[in-house]
Amino acid sequence: MTHIPEPAWFPIALRLDDVRVLVIGGGMIAANKVRLLLAHRAKVAVVAGRLDAEMQAWAEDGTITHVASTADATTLRAAMPGCRLVYAATDDRAVNRTAAALAQEMNIPVCAVDDPQPSTFITPAQIHRGLVRIAISTGGAAPVLARRLREQVESTIPDGTGELAVFMQQQREHVGAACPDISRRRQVWETFLDGAGAQAARRGDGARARAILDDIIAVTGTRGEVWLVGAGPGDPDLLTLRALHLMQNADCVLYDQLLSPALLDRVRRDAELVFVGKRRNKHTMPQEEINAELVRRARMGQRVLRLKGGDPFVFGRGGEEIEALMDSAIPFQVVPGITAANGCAAYAGIPLTHRDCAQACMFVTGHARADGTLHLPWDSMARPGQTVVIYMGVSALPALCAQLMAHGLPADWPAAIVERGTRVDQRVLTGTLGALARQAAEAGVGSPALIIVGEVVRHRVISPE
Repeated sequence: MTHIPEPAWFPIALRLDDVRVLVIGGGMIAANKVRLLLAHRAKVAVVAGRLDAEMQAWAEDGTITHVASTADATTLRAAMPGCRLVYAATDDRAVNRTAAALAQEMNIPVCAVDDPQPSTFITPAQIHRGLVRIAISTGGAAPVLARRLREQVESTIPDGTGELAVFMQQQREHVGAACPDISRRRQVWETFLDGAGAQAARRGDGARARAILDDIIAVTGTRGEVWLVGAGPGDPDLLTLRALHLMQNADCVLYDQLLSPALLDRVRRDAELVFVGKRRNKHTMPQEEINAELVRRARMGQRVLRLKGGDPFVFGRGGEEIEALMDSAIPFQVVPGITAANGCAAYAGIPLTHRDCAQACMFVTGHARADGTLHLPWDSMARPGQTVVIYMGVSALPALCAQLMAHGLPADWPAAIVERGTRVDQRVLTGTLGALARQAAEAGVGSPALIIVGEVVRHRVISPE
């Protein structure tokens, strides 16, 4: 496969005021580029035999300069000197490539639209809201995808965002003088953005926005807060909106072993990441020390994100952590997450309940005690008409299956194990209590994995491709 060097990215912050740019083409493709360049206040010249209606209007009112000629080599050689950028934007690839070759010969950066091979720069899909400019690029590989992503992002940006940016620009000196400490200053702005102040600024009510900002400055102190957040079972797309918001606001993140790197990528880039995860037979940080660390950091004024897989109140020891926070009078929030049971079962196609065979569902932890024994409500678990979901049970799987059979479930009772549930490398093994431990050993199943026991396993469905 021929390697095509990736063109340089065209920064949307590049100042093009009165910079001469040549656009080759007179149709819709060229008009889209001209519209972007005019927004950056460039001086645009267009080489084209004919112009579409929009560009014709620009030419007639002097907004652009029209060179009324075909894009032959002689015309282009005459038009390119003095240009800082060239866009080859006709619907004829051969013409675009000829223009690109001439531009490169003259050492002028050139973008051949929808053709990265001869291009020396590319232009990302852009969102423009006054001072706020957002660029989305695929490196020239998939411009239609970039435009689609731009549409999706654009739909989430509230009206008045440009006005909000202007207000914040005007208040930077004021906030900087009132809050010399950068961490406190960041907290003030984030509190402002999350509340009524930002809304006032967006609608142009600067006096109201300033009053709210000053109130925030007056009350923002050094006391921090702790957020116990459920990150869901693994797939980053299963994060709640609230979880994602707090991940972007946290000063530091205490996270567990089971969280995937893709989840941590959603955390604010400058947040401190602290691994406190627990592995079997190896606790990186005992729970009591985790509790103390949450308190210590909050007292330092940090906004501490305690990020847990699944839901913090389902085998996540979240209850112990909030008790420690309450004892120390530390403010906290708890954000639920999709539980491992719900997420893994759904992605595996196994219903947790089914009116034909399971009217109840029980969650238990299969984590053995220090002496290796399992103390579980076996009589309650080994019953028909329900589903049993066992967390942290991989290492004790042979004993779990044996005990369930010893307490009344037959060897052919359906069971499944879901390894790395909801992730791209998820694996699902289905079988029976009598065979599942052997199947898992032969397949090399490891943690994290979830065990599902019950007749619902027979109702597993897999979506057709």
